[in-house]
Amino acid sequence: MVFAVWLILIMVGGSLAADFGSVQNNETQTWLPADAESTKAIKIAESQFADKNIMIADVVYVRDGGLTDADLAAIDGDRTALAGLAVGDISKVTVSDDRKAAFILVPLRSSQSDNTVLGDAVAKVRTEVEGGAPAGLDVRITGAAGNVADYIDVYSGMDATLLLVTLAVVAVFLLVIYRSPTLWLVPLLAVGLSSQVATGLVYLLGKHAGLLVNGQSSYVLTVLMLGVGTDYALLLIARYREELHRHEDRHEAMALALQRCLPAIAASAGTVVIATLCLVFGSMNSTRGLGPVVAIGVAVVFLAMTSLLPALLVIFGRWLFWPFAPRHTAGYEAADIEKDHGVWARFSAFVGRWPRLIWIATALVLVGLAFGTSAIKTGQTQAEQFTKTVDSVRGQELLGQHFPSGTSAPADVYVPSAAADAATGIAKGVAGVTSVNTVATAGGWTHLAAVLNDAPDTAAARATVQRLRAALDGGPAEVRQAVVGGQSAVALDTSEAQWSEVKLLVPLILGVVLLMLVLLLRAVVAPVLLLVSVVLSYAAAVGASALLFRALDHPNVDRGLFLFGFLFLVALGVDYTIFLMTRAREEVQRRGHRAGILTSLTVTGGVITSAGLVLAATFCVLAVIPTVQSLQQGLLVAVGVLLDTFLVRSLLIPALSLEVGPRIWLPGRPAAETVEPLPAQAGVRS
Repeated sequence: MVFAVWLILIMVGGSLAADFGSVQNNETQTWLPADAESTKAIKIAESQFADKNIMIADVVYVRDGGLTDADLAAIDGDRTALAGLAVGDISKVTVSDDRKAAFILVPLRSSQSDNTVLGDAVAKVRTEVEGGAPAGLDVRITGAAGNVADYIDVYSGMDATLLLVTLAVVAVFLLVIYRSPTLWLVPLLAVGLSSQVATGLVYLLGKHAGLLVNGQSSYVLTVLMLGVGTDYALLLIARYREELHRHEDRHEAMALALQRCLPAIAASAGTVVIATLCLVFGSMNSTRGLGPVVAIGVAVVFLAMTSLLPALLVIFGRWLFWPFAPRHTAGYEAADIEKDHGVWARFSAFVGRWPRLIWIATALVLVGLAFGTSAIKTGQTQAEQFTKTVDSVRGQELLGQHFPSGTSAPADVYVPSAAADAATGIAKGVAGVTSVNTVATAGGWTHLAAVLNDAPDTAAARATVQRLRAALDGGPAEVRQAVVGGQSAVALDTSEAQWSEVKLLVPLILGVVLLMLVLLLRAVVAPVLLLVSVVLSYAAAVGASALLFRALDHPNVDRGLFLFGFLFLVALGVDYTIFLMTRAREEVQRRGHRAGILTSLTVTGGVITSAGLVLAATFCVLAVIPTVQSLQQGLLVAVGVLLDTFLVRSLLIPALSLEVGPRIWLPGRPAAETVEPLPAQAGVRS
């Protein structure tokens, strides 16, 4: 019956998921804070100047030996040929002082609901200008339209590629973990099918409820569901295998396995869902959209791993584990646990022998790695956003060599027409502004283009925008109504909004995680210590990743990376601690504190380590997307997950739990009902 219900959900979800790409929106304004000045500039442009759904492509022509008469004739020919593609007038040809470069500005149609509109327009422009270019003339398309088109091209078809690569990575890991030619297929099938249901739900919300879905939320949904779903599957299957040794009836074994695993899996999923929903309080449109997308994905995969997966495992029976099918073993307990978990039994004995030395040494290692955060530099220019050379970046570089660097993306100043002359005079006097020209006047507003000395998105350009805004705000009353937008203004407003989000959302997420741990463990001391360990692990992950980014020649990071990393490393990193400590609480009630802690480390060590490796590998798959942002996101989460898996969960938490003793469960006190012995290896120096 469970399988039949899921079959219906999968059929409906799969049909909806096929149209998922149609609700993605990667245009600049959809990422901005609603109250930012650059957002206000876009609204004025759309309402007064009919600039809605229009983006400018800068077509750049360069010949190192100097432009020839044939080159200039070809450029004039392009202006005529592109008239049918342009929305409005194409600018006159602007030639550099050294006569080695020229450019024209072509307004193109874009669409918030269909990314292919702009992508196709830029592709047609590229075909036209490159096809008629004289030999040796370098032609590039840059500007806002060129930059967005490159992003559209990068993400085009990436969903399928990312899914296939992630599936392949997870499949290899499951084959190695289970050493079975059949078992690995079942969790992978359950996760893959549930992802179709989640994608269908996100599509419906994007289509009919206004949920913002972009390239980032799309690939995060894919990777996260496969990683988290596999984690839950590993935990459940490990406990199911253990119960199959104790019970001859596989239905009974599954019922008990699910009963024992459900609190940990539910707490893990609940923590991630509630923590990600906190993102709806962010100021960035992209942040607010990411939260519900991730929450839907985790909620659906949780339901699948606790209903669809158990149903499939019970339907297929014990033979799925072939050639290592677990047999019913009467009196399966301590000795058998040691036999089945020999490596981790010896490891837990090591932790039990030197707990104080281990937790202090581990904490010092994490603190040392955290010092790597001093190597972090925030702020990425357009040229630093891709891991490969793209047309818009190369075009911007060529423009910067022959024109003021800000030529391709001037600051857009919108001011009441009565104050246009005064605003022009003030803007010309701002340091970093090369020239100010009137673009158009309409509806009582005037559009001024302020060309900056520095390339867009750079720290210097952002500083010039700040000075320009401050100067206009200090002018006469009507001038103070002016708003400054454009690419550099967008970068400035985005950076400031991201920092404000960090200050608001980090404490909120920490509060959610702490509350979930308190409810799960029915204690206060343990949750506080666990939360401190997770934050320390995050700082260490950022520090280690900063050094790794430098080694990969991508040292500068977008400020949004900190919130992204914090969300997933705190929400996901605490998963492994939850898995360990829920089992520890269960074992403490049976065996006493010391034996319970070490036994929980023994029986969960293998499965949690496997889960951590799988999750880290899935996030590393983000490196296939040729953007620096996705590469850094994947590496940061992967590094953090590995630190949580091998240092925090394996060493720091068990050793610290032994050091603190039963007081860690305060104000509760889970007394041992019937104290059972430790496995022999774990009982050293008891």
